[in-house]
Amino acid sequence: MDFNNNFFLAGQLKLGNSKAYDFLMDSFYQKLCGYAYSLSHDHAAAEDIVQNVFVAIWSNKKNINPLFSMKSYLYKSVYNEFINQYRKNKPVFFLEKKYLESIDVVVESSDENLDKLLKLLDKEIHKLPSKCKQIFLLNKKEGLTHIEISEYLNISVKTIEGHMTRAFKILRDKLGTDMKTIFFLLFGFSSKRNDPISYS
Repeated sequence: MDFNNNFFLAGQLKLGNSKAYDFLMDSFYQKLCGYAYSLSHDHAAAEDIVQNVFVAIWSNKKNINPLFSMKSYLYKSVYNEFINQYRKNKPVFFLEKKYLESIDVVVESSDENLDKLLKLLDKEIHKLPSKCKQIFLLNKKEGLTHIEISEYLNISVKTIEGHMTRAFKILRDKLGTDMKTIFFLLFGFSSKRNDPISYS
């Protein structure tokens, strides 16, 4: 059975073929968890989102349209589930609306290349000068504020800001303007710092 054929895979899912479902899980579960984490910044929440999506797909398998890309359908479903969970937990303010809109753009236009783009971004981050990279990751990956990083590394907040500005300039120059949405998707705001990224 050629489950790599989208039309065949969708058709078999629609018929309730458990092997087709297993193939879908094996092929996309980890990638979707990574994508869900980029939205939620919470590993447990990301797994819950993806599990809910797969349960919904099996429960509603008779409604699957074989003409639609299963990969696109999965990414869009994860995005929709994230939005549903997000809105249950907190109001959507203006900045967060912009953030969510940027995620929607990624889902619509880049789902086929999402893995490639994220790997490219990660590669360029790790090419940053050592101190620059350390501060960037402490802020954008670990969620520390500039003040917290300043205390942790025993350097001034102004120095932190200088390294952050340099990091974004290097990444922007390396990756080009097409990466703006990916930047905003991953680093637009965090639980501790709700200030947007500046690209100017």
